[in-house]
Amino acid sequence: MRIGGYQKLTLIDYPGVIATTVFTVGCSFRCPFCHNPELVLRSQFMVNGKQEEEFFAHLAKRQGKLEGVCITGGEPTIQPDIIEFIKKVKAMGFLVKLDTNGTRPDVLKKLLDQKLLDFVAMDIKNQLKNYDKTTGVKGPASTRGNDRSSTRGGDKKRIKLSVGLIMNSELPYEFRTTVVPGIHEEKDFLEIAKWLKGAETYYLQEYREKIILDPKLKKKTKGKTLDLKKIKKSIENNFKKVDIRYNN
Repeated sequence: MRIGGYQKLTLIDYPGVIATTVFTVGCSFRCPFCHNPELVLRSQFMVNGKQEEEFFAHLAKRQGKLEGVCITGGEPTIQPDIIEFIKKVKAMGFLVKLDTNGTRPDVLKKLLDQKLLDFVAMDIKNQLKNYDKTTGVKGPASTRGNDRSSTRGGDKKRIKLSVGLIMNSELPYEFRTTVVPGIHEEKDFLEIAKWLKGAETYYLQEYREKIILDPKLKKKTKGKTLDLKKIKKSIENNFKKVDIRYNN
């Protein structure tokens, strides 16, 4: 497992659960607004062979105090040993929340079938017809997790499959979209709402230009705004819960 690091304690990454968050390295998308660019390109990340060992040592020390583990990235499902990794976490008695972009429904299905997940959060990048231009890739994602293949992730059929798996999983889940002026328009969220109609929870996440994957995006976003409260009001009848996450 390629681990970029872990946050020892979080009260926000896993709703209602005292957790630790582990970050995997490598992603099947190249979203220009990604706020974890250091985790996207596997080839640029120095491998520390002891990271996994250190992480499980941390979990062992915190048994009885921590309740869960949030696995995020990057994109965790491109890790070839993600299933075995989660089995080890579950064997220690922890709840598991998976953050995913939905490009590996095959892996997601195995995790759900084996009852290895307790919560799933999936990023919805845009309405389906705009996915490629939003994620920075075109064509189907490879099922392998190496650098060359993981730069191709725009297979909308896989995205739709993952949404269906999650909505029918009987697990707690959420969908969320980082709202980026210059990339998104208000009408995009009307289409997303039609697509995800009936979903339990959908979050609109505020975009802030801190560290991002592609600094050139700042030219597109300059001087542009989107009213998150207005968008929320326009789509809330399609979901059981719609809320806004502000980036403090």
